[in-house]
Amino acid sequence: MFEYALHQFRSAELRRQAEQERLAREAVRGRRAARREEEARRAAATEAHTDRSRRHRAARTA
Repeated sequence: MFEYALHQFRSAELRRQAEQERLAREAVRGRRAARREEEARRAAATEAHTDRSRRHRAARTA
């Protein structure tokens, strides 16, 4: 009976540990997505307000 109780305890502990690791991975994934979104928003805002006109270059000659 003692081995069975020990097995139950260890199994529950492993489940709790797996749940904590899953939550940590989820949090990291969320922070990365937020950072990427913020960088994309910043890049779009920067690009939209440039005063520099783009110069079209002629094709290279052989």
